[in-house]
Amino acid sequence: MWCSKLKDLACGSGPQNNIFRSEKMSLAQMFLQPEAAYETISQLGEMGCVQFRDMNEGVTALQRKFVNEVRRCDELERKIRYATSELNKDGYKVVDLVEDFPPAPKPKDIIELELLLEKTETEIIELAANNVRLKTNYLELTEMIQVLEKSEQFFSSQESHNFDTNKRGTHRDPEQCDGSLGFIAGVIRRDRQYAFERMLWRISRGNVLVRSCDLETPLKDPRTGELIYKSIFVVFFQGDQLQGRIRKVCTGFHASMYPCPSSHEERMDMIKSVHTRLEDLQIIINQTGDHRSCVLKAIMKQIPNWTAMVKKMKAIYHTLNMFNVDLGSKCLIGECWVPTRELEEVETVLAEASIALGSTIPTIFNILETKKEPPTYFRTNKFTYGFQVLIDAYGIASYREVNPGLYTCISFPFLFAVMFGDMGHGFLVFLLGLWMVLGEKKLSKTRAGEIWKILFGGRYIIMLMGMFAMYTGFIYNDCFSKSFNVFGSHWALQYNRTTVLTNPSLQLNPSTDQRGTYPMGIDPIWQSATNKIIFLNTYKMKLSIIFGVLHMIFGVCLSVENFVYTKKYAYIFLQFVPQVLFLLLLFGYMVFMMFYKWIQYTAHATNVADSPSCAPSVLIMFIDMILLKTETASGGCAAGMFPIQRQLETILLVVAVICIPWILLGMPLWITCQRKYKKGKVEQNFDTIMETIEITGKEVIITELGDSHKKAPLSEEEEEEEEPMSEIWIHQAIHTVEYILSTISHTASYLRLWALSLAHAELSEVLWTMVLSEALQMSGYIGVIAVFLIFAVWVFFTIAIMVMMEGLSAFLHTLRLHWVEFMSKFYTGTGYEFQPLDFNAMLTAEEED
Repeated sequence: MWCSKLKDLACGSGPQNNIFRSEKMSLAQMFLQPEAAYETISQLGEMGCVQFRDMNEGVTALQRKFVNEVRRCDELERKIRYATSELNKDGYKVVDLVEDFPPAPKPKDIIELELLLEKTETEIIELAANNVRLKTNYLELTEMIQVLEKSEQFFSSQESHNFDTNKRGTHRDPEQCDGSLGFIAGVIRRDRQYAFERMLWRISRGNVLVRSCDLETPLKDPRTGELIYKSIFVVFFQGDQLQGRIRKVCTGFHASMYPCPSSHEERMDMIKSVHTRLEDLQIIINQTGDHRSCVLKAIMKQIPNWTAMVKKMKAIYHTLNMFNVDLGSKCLIGECWVPTRELEEVETVLAEASIALGSTIPTIFNILETKKEPPTYFRTNKFTYGFQVLIDAYGIASYREVNPGLYTCISFPFLFAVMFGDMGHGFLVFLLGLWMVLGEKKLSKTRAGEIWKILFGGRYIIMLMGMFAMYTGFIYNDCFSKSFNVFGSHWALQYNRTTVLTNPSLQLNPSTDQRGTYPMGIDPIWQSATNKIIFLNTYKMKLSIIFGVLHMIFGVCLSVENFVYTKKYAYIFLQFVPQVLFLLLLFGYMVFMMFYKWIQYTAHATNVADSPSCAPSVLIMFIDMILLKTETASGGCAAGMFPIQRQLETILLVVAVICIPWILLGMPLWITCQRKYKKGKVEQNFDTIMETIEITGKEVIITELGDSHKKAPLSEEEEEEEEPMSEIWIHQAIHTVEYILSTISHTASYLRLWALSLAHAELSEVLWTMVLSEALQMSGYIGVIAVFLIFAVWVFFTIAIMVMMEGLSAFLHTLRLHWVEFMSKFYTGTGYEFQPLDFNAMLTAEEED
């Protein structure tokens, strides 16, 4: 399935799936009538294939034509946000629209929407104010009851001394102090109580008695909904002057003061009265809450639609602000980028919009010729989207530049798998990706944060990485650091099972292998050999260099596609040829010698010169080639791998050195010759015109030249200034030095494939040896219990370290190999993204955020 899909992408069999190059774009100009502009832009927004250019770049937002309409949309959004906050405050969750968004409102419907939202906001504000007022009264009555009940303990010892009566037996107000003892009772926040008592002590100079106790149940603030812990206090004092000071302190500390009779009977009567008032008030609060719930439930279903409509309306007016208005305000003039294949569809939509509104003058739609660089637009699907995001993170491709995203679909998971080669770990990664792919419809509606969004967007990348990791794990014959005996061992004739399992210092010698090359992958007996690391180290190091050189050569070859498309055929000879020659003659030759060494030197060679003991080191041989060193034959071994090796290496090195000035001087000299040729041609044409004028012997006014002498007028943005030759020489020198040095450093950079693969295998083996194998060696009941516990530990470390941490490390290294080592050979990434007016994409992105 994946092969057929990638074939369609590469060949472009489907017009919707070609990502080898970006879409062809056209710059169009449209003239809209003011009465039809809103509806036209609305239809184009539903299509989602038109990117408008700002024709008023030097104009501030406040000076644009539709600034008032944008402010109206902002006000509508504010009202919707207020209604949403009130719903959230009452525990109602507004369900976001995922699809089936309502259309943008008609201009005549906008006023009705404004009135509806104004009415809704006013009603909610009134209900909220009434609710706060009622709950405030309820809170005050609750605090009063607490004061009346809790203060009972403060007065029981005083009533026996007729605290609340005068000598005649008549009752008096405890706060009216005619020389006798008075008191003030109230409630204060618990965190302010200590400062409150200190202040009372200071203003009274210690002539007050403060009694307090904490409220066990916190009280809820009616305005903020915050739970507040409070304390009840009673301040005993003497004198009217001190009473006034105490009241001012209570007011300053925002303490609530409540009347509290000193008589027990009066307090009981007041408590009964307050309880009655609380019951009545609770009934009113419940009725008000029911009415508020009905109102909020009624608007809860409408808020998603209102939100979508207002956002579409605001986007339309923002787009109309990009249009230029003619002097008579009779027409709106705008420019836009449109994919060439969708021009006819856009023209049809414009015509239908004009007819539907009954406009007397149809919309004018013209295609402009321009030298401005168009935006870059790739049509991706859910499979290619994740790979394209990886490429765009490095830089948006220039217009019609070769897109590395197509080849990344295969090269990225493959290079990842080279570093992450393990069938068991790869299977876990594959299961994660497969789970997200199979349940993508359900999981796409999940809102679990930014990390989940990134993982789900790359679900196909994860699945392919797991598949390729299982393949390379099969080649390495590695599954949780263990090997499978699929094809049998080629050392079966020399080593039996008992010898392999009981020999702690088993070393394998390929010369004893009597059955030839292993069918596929690595012989499982290497798992028990002490020289396993030496063998795998050499094997994986050479593979990493081979894959790296092939990857870089492919990247250099892709630059030819860019040169051919831009018709810079000279650059193929001046840039591509010397670059690919330099890479092939040095590092391509090194890869060739690796294969030649594997073929030439075998364990069963009859000639001593072809035996493994005479096989030279490819790295030492390559260094001798650069240093022009000559090796001598010794011990029956030949001086080189083949007779003319030294002469061939000298020729390759000389040609590679010649490629350096070829890259440095070729392109600047070519540009210099081109400019001289164009300048000479212009002067020759001018001399021809002047000679014609002199022959006539009359005064001539030249009003028009031939087509060959005409030059199309260019705007200031489209005028191309020739780059000075000094800058061209500097840029080419930097490019030459960078390419020559990067060719060496990038080749060495691919050794990370070997390093991470070896580290992954060794970590997996350590985890098996030091954790799980210890439990498997235990016996008895303790061993049974230990297996379960230690297996859980092994699974945890396998997932946390080997899959997550090692997987993330391999992913980042693979990303670097593509961004730096591969894409730098042909990819500039200096374009800008195609961002059309697309209502569906806009609303979906905002809902995800």
